[in-house]
Amino acid sequence: MGSTKSHEVITVEAADSARRDIRLLTLVSLLFLLFTAANAFAQGGPPYYTNDPGTPGHLNWEINVGYTPFLYSDQSVSHTPDLDINFGVGERIQLTYENAWLRVHNPSRSTQYGLGQSNPGVKWRFYDAGESGLSISIFPQLFLNNPNDAVRRGITPASEAFLLPAEFSRKFGPVDVDYEIGYQFVHNGRDGWLTGLVIGHEFSSKLEGDMEFYNQGPFRLSENQPTIDFGARYKVRPQMILLLMAGRSLEPARSNQSYFLGYFGMQFLLSSRSHKPD
Repeated sequence: MGSTKSHEVITVEAADSARRDIRLLTLVSLLFLLFTAANAFAQGGPPYYTNDPGTPGHLNWEINVGYTPFLYSDQSVSHTPDLDINFGVGERIQLTYENAWLRVHNPSRSTQYGLGQSNPGVKWRFYDAGESGLSISIFPQLFLNNPNDAVRRGITPASEAFLLPAEFSRKFGPVDVDYEIGYQFVHNGRDGWLTGLVIGHEFSSKLEGDMEFYNQGPFRLSENQPTIDFGARYKVRPQMILLLMAGRSLEPARSNQSYFLGYFGMQFLLSSRSHKPD
């Protein structure tokens, strides 16, 4: 009897999680279908997890430096800092490298520090109808462990991965929308997926506010964790932008999932000529 009841509980929880994921996917799918009747711009990228089709422009640099805390029920993990470097090759290609110095705090043991996984990637905006049309890109990325002892000390996972996402962006009147969906091929682990949606508005020439829905995880609905966050970009100077974001899980977080997440940093735009990123 006990075994049967446990199985029924697990089945009900999985069904509830499946219904929530179906509702989220339905929402983002409907928004994507509406892209065919709007104007364009993009809102993704730091401080958000959802990326957009935008690139820095030919020979331009976009460097994001941030502090990103993740709070779990039994520990906290912080990127101190998180470094995201982007370089434009032509008007539609972006070379990316991202890594972070990690701080892992667990009350049951001493705080651990170490280098995170290297994250190189190449973004290609292969379709661009201009500021009044749809933009689409692909952004293949690798997640590789470095030759250090971070895996042995539990700072980074033993698995490595190849992520293949696609990004879409358009504008609905005063509201900017960006959508991303991708498949993650994992070595020494289970394959997974991700999807993200950012909705934003420019309140002035300096201030932009956004809301993000994000979900990722393996192909096991009970282990996915949808999150919601709110953020802003404030242009301190034309080449310096303040990045702020804070969010939480939409469901009760399990031990391996964070109940709070954030990003607090700066974006630096470097170029031999004055420019505005796509």
